[in-house]
Formats: sequence, structure tokens, C-alpha cells
Amino acid sequence: MQEIIINALLIVVIVMAAIFLFVVGRSENGRMTNKQKKMLVRILISATLLLVLQSVSADTFDQLDGCLFLSAGRWVRLVLYLVNYFIIGYDILRKAIKGILNRQVFDENFLMAVATIGAMALAIYENGDYLEAIAVMLFYQVGEWFQGYAVGKSRRNISALMDIRPDYANVERGGKLEQVDPDEVGIGSIIVVQPGEKVPIDGTIVEGVSALDTSALTGESLPREAKAGDEIISGCINLTGVLKIQTTREFGESTVSKILDLVENASSRKSKSEDFISKFAKVYTPAVCYSALALAILPPVIRMLFMDMPAGFGVWIYRALTFLVISCPCALVISIPLSFFAGIGGASQEGVLVKGSNYLEILSQTKYIVFDKTGTLTQGVFEVNGIHHNEMADKKLVEYAALAESASSHPISKSLQRAYGKEPDRTRVSDIQEISGNGIIAKVDGVEVAAGNDKLMKHLNIQYFDCHHTGTIIHMAINGEYAGHIVISDVVKPHSKAAIAALKMAGVEKTVMLTGDAKKVANQVASSLGIDEVYSELLPADKVSKVEELLRMKLGKAKLAFVGDGINDAPVLSRADIGIAMGAMGSDAAIEAADIVLMDDDPAKISKAIKISKKCLRIVYQNITMALGVKFACLILGAVGIANMYLAIFADVGVMILAVLNAIRCLFVKKL
Repeated sequence: MQEIIINALLIVVIVMAAIFLFVVGRSENGRMTNKQKKMLVRILISATLLLVLQSVSADTFDQLDGCLFLSAGRWVRLVLYLVNYFIIGYDILRKAIKGILNRQVFDENFLMAVATIGAMALAIYENGDYLEAIAVMLFYQVGEWFQGYAVGKSRRNISALMDIRPDYANVERGGKLEQVDPDEVGIGSIIVVQPGEKVPIDGTIVEGVSALDTSALTGESLPREAKAGDEIISGCINLTGVLKIQTTREFGESTVSKILDLVENASSRKSKSEDFISKFAKVYTPAVCYSALALAILPPVIRMLFMDMPAGFGVWIYRALTFLVISCPCALVISIPLSFFAGIGGASQEGVLVKGSNYLEILSQTKYIVFDKTGTLTQGVFEVNGIHHNEMADKKLVEYAALAESASSHPISKSLQRAYGKEPDRTRVSDIQEISGNGIIAKVDGVEVAAGNDKLMKHLNIQYFDCHHTGTIIHMAINGEYAGHIVISDVVKPHSKAAIAALKMAGVEKTVMLTGDAKKVANQVASSLGIDEVYSELLPADKVSKVEELLRMKLGKAKLAFVGDGINDAPVLSRADIGIAMGAMGSDAAIEAADIVLMDDDPAKISKAIKISKKCLRIVYQNITMALGVKFACLILGAVGIANMYLAIFADVGVMILAVLNAIRCLFVKKL
């Protein structure tokens, strides 16, 4: 019955190997490396030869006895099986020998070599069945090939997703486009990006209108419109029009280079789970080797010396060899790093760059999230939201304010100029006086205009009206008479409120907002978004102190994350358990200091990242539990003689395949 099952499995292996080699391997999605193809050919040859040898009975070989030499049939049979063994296992034997020579003995190659050579030796001694030794090696190689193919495919999926590295940049010289290495393009150069090409370097569009595919950077499937004056980041794909871009960074400092650096170096930062598995394997592997040695020697010696029974060395050596095959820690050593790798890849699909698997593990334990306000929960773009108590037309009042403030580069001044809607004519403005901390007095078309806060009005002894709306209030006076006030406020990001609600659904216990804004403005924003606590009128140093205070207050293993975007957020991002930066508009300092980067500045992505991290950790713990549970159960069964080599193969290769398949689930995050 056992032989029938093995023969059926061999037929399945032959069919599957042929399909992968001649059908799947030639398709675009299923492409394999040359090494994988060669391994598949070896599996196909070995499985076919083993099936043929099994179909030829031992009696057939015995008929050769006496034809040429004594017991010739036995030796022909042995040679054929040994040839098959070396076809399928020579690389494992070579790695095992290399490990011994390098004094790194105890690994899965050593375990498989000892177990299969021992099984072959027993079969030769007893003139028995060589099937077990070769089948163990064959199925082990099938599992290794499958694992390598699965890991390679997941890497290709991530590489394709992050295939944003540009091969060239188009520079216009002598009326012709010339392709040059992006590294050769300096800051301030004009490059041309044609439809279908990747934007190679960060810059500002100086000419052209187009739609941009930013999906590889942000996870956003809808194209974005871009026109002259817009900033553009490298890694986008130009879909429609021709764009001329003035570069603002060198290629090495561009967004695409930083993203690729983050992804390539993510695997160097290991999680505690990965460190545990690495340390566990170093202790576990030699322990089981010595246990197998003890199992082969001690019971026969005890039976012979103390129990007056036959030693039965053959039985106990077989059990020890089975014990070794079962003990291979492949499922743990392979699947745990693969789970984190796939989790990081899945997060990158959604526009969330995680700098290492350790940060993915910390994110899954995050219970407190602290937000900066401006540029994080709000757009960092100030807009005119109201004009009150004015005696003249709204447009005229805004015109006076914009012209009076035309010499300033302050965000408030910029918002007034945007509301004016025209380029201010500086020739209409004269006698500009800036009163620090109060506002500006200037003459516009010969008319005296005062624009500032309530302190300016008090300074000029002008009666003004308080405003009950939240925001920055610009009081206006024309020729010494109060003319009304303009309300300017930051705009809350459209997804911020939903993002806070989603975080609470994802298990975050407390949300906190830190800002340098006035208390009234901060409280209004926090209330509208549903944030639990708010601290206002803070300097950058105050934010660090507040985060340290919150870190002392948090309970148990709960972690605290800080989300920010500005250069003044860098110290706080570094101080928190985990720092999350806005990547599209965030400063370089913030992105460098952060552990996680949101490529499209959408706070809603934080809850998605937490869900991805929790799914990844669930899969890691599932694999650890499954692998150790099956291993220890089969080790006990092998030690008492219930488990044979075939069960050992399931405990090793079968569990490894199941763990790898489970780990790859981390890539699929769309529906989280």
C-alpha cells in the first residue's frame, strides 16, 4: 500500500514538473531562473528514474546473479539507485561538506545528508529498499524548489510594483533629445519626459500638461493631472502630454532613489520574531543532532547491558535518522522572514513604505498615536474662509489686503494673494511699514491700508470687532477707519476625520494632537476630527517633552507612534516608539527620521498600515505554532518508532510548503 502511494506521488511530481518546465515557466507571469529550471529538470529525471526502478522488481535484478559476477544483480540495482540519489542530492551533499569544512555544521543540509546517507547505508547492509532514502531527498528538493519559486515570485511582484528606477533622462541639446544617465543631470537642468516614460528626477513642470500614474508610489489608482508650476516627484509615469521639467534635486537625492533605498535596506532591520528564530535555529539544530545520536546509541546499549535484550541497532539508527529528517527547521527559518518581507511588500502596494520588519512588528502593538496638526491632519494650505463686518465689497477688501501684503512671503500673505486671484502690481504699493508681531501698514493707490491682528488695531487706536470664527483674523482699516476683517484658516484634509475613526476601529486606544497653533484653533480642529486630547501653542522642544511625557504614561507593551511632516517634527519622530512621516509633502529631515513613510500624505493609510502589520504578525505566529507543533509531535512519534521517513518528509517539506503559502498571504492587503 505504501509503495502504491509513493508511486502515485512520483507520478504527480513528474506531471507537475513537466507542466512547470514546459508551460508555466515559459509564460511571462511564471518565469523561472536558470537555476530553478535546472533543478526542475533534475527533479523530473530523478522522479522518472525512481518510478522506473520501482516498477522493476528485485527478482528481475536477482536473475542477473551469476551471469558475470556473484550477486551481480544486487550491485546493478545499487548502482542505479546511487546514480539516482546523486542526481537529486549532489548539491545538498556538497553544501553539507562545505558547512563541515567551514565549521558551520548544523544546518538543514547536514541533517538531510546524514539522514539519507544513513538510510542508504541501512538499505545496502540489509539489501533492502532504497526507495525511502531517495524519496526523502526527492521530496525535500521538491519542497525547496517550490519554496524558492514562491519567494522569487513574491520578490518579482514587489520588484514589479516598485519598478520605478528610471534608466535614463531626456535632455534637449541642439534641438534634439539626448538620453543621459540620470546621475549626470544637475540641479536646475531642463529634462523632457515623453508619454509612457518615467519621471527620472524631482522637479517643477515648466511647460506642458499631462496625467501622471503615481500608483507605484502612492497606491493611488487614479491618474493625477499635472500642469506648469506643479512640483513633480520621480517615479511617476507620464501618461499623456510631453512635459518639460526643471530639476530641483540631484538623482541621488530624488524621491525615487530614497524609496528604492528604503525598500532595499528594509530586510536589514530584523524584527524580534526574526531574531528569535535565528537564535532558536542555532540552538535547536545542534540539540536535535545530539538527541538523534543519543537515540541511535543509548537505547540499544541499555537494552543489551541492562535488559538482556537484543540491541537492535538497525531499528534505533533508523529511528534516529527519521528523527533527523523531522527536525529540519526549514519551515521556521524560511517562512518567518518571508512573512515580514511579504508584509513590507504588501504595505508598499498601498503607498506605505516600512523601513524594516522591526517597525512592522512595533506598528502592530501601537495603541497611542500622536499627530502634528499642520500638514498632517490639515493640508498646510491657508485659505480665506470668510469676510465679516466690511463696509466695502469683499473683492475690494481682499485686493487691498493682498496688495498691502504683497512684499511678504508668509503663508498668510500667500493665501491673501491666492484669494485675490491676480499677480499683485507692486507699483501700486508704497510706504510699506511692517510692525513686527502686529501686521503691515502701506499705501495702496494712495490710500492708507492697515492689515494685521487686534494688536495693530489697538496700536492705531481703531475700534474693531472680535471674530467668533476659528482661524487667523486679519483686521483691516482704510484711511484710519475700520473696514472689517478677513478669516484665514488651514483646511482639514478630506480623509482626516475618517482616518481617526478608522484608527479607533483598528484598536488604537488614544489619539493626541500637538500643535503650535492658538488654543482656540487647535480645540476646534481636534473637536471636528474626534481626537481625544489636544495640546496647543507648543514650540518644537515642547512637542518632544510632551511625547516623552506620553511615553512615560503608556501602559505595558503598548507602543506610541508620532505622525508629522515638517522639519521641526524630526526630533519627535525619532523620540517616539515609531515615527510616521508624510512622504509627498514632508520635509527630507522628517522622512529620514521616520520609520514609516506615507507616500501620498493621506492619514487614512495609517490604519491600513496597522491592519497590514497585525495580519503579518498573525501569520508569523500561525507559522511558528504550526511548525513547532507538528515538529515536536512528529519527533515524539519518530523517537518511539511510530513515524517513518514518509511522515518525516511531511513534517519537514509539507509543513514548509504550508508555511510558505501562508506567508505569501501577507502580500494580499487590498481588502483590509
